[in-house]
Amino acid sequence: MTSPHDVPTARQLIESVREWIEKEVAPAVTGRLQFHSRVAVNVLAMVEREMESGADDAAGHATRLAALGVSSDAELSASIKNGDFDGELARVLDTLAPSIRSKVAVANPKYLAD
Repeated sequence: MTSPHDVPTARQLIESVREWIEKEVAPAVTGRLQFHSRVAVNVLAMVEREMESGADDAAGHATRLAALGVSSDAELSASIKNGDFDGELARVLDTLAPSIRSKVAVANPKYLAD
């Protein structure tokens, strides 16, 4: 798909800001500002990862929910609470494991390194 916007793309802009904070700002400050700089770098990295995989992750999650006969996380939660999946929790966990893995891959891929 062709974008109506010129370069830099949103992805490139986010990457540039993240790299600037990471390489220029964070090393030049201390204390609370340095901590908040690191937080900002981590948040922007999460946004980059979500922009990269978000559409595929959402489609995969929707397919997995449909395989369980629900259309949303809220509906799944209500079904579990109502006991609709009693005796089937292993199937629910097996079905949703890829969704959980995708969420962790976006939030902090270091946790998946092992």
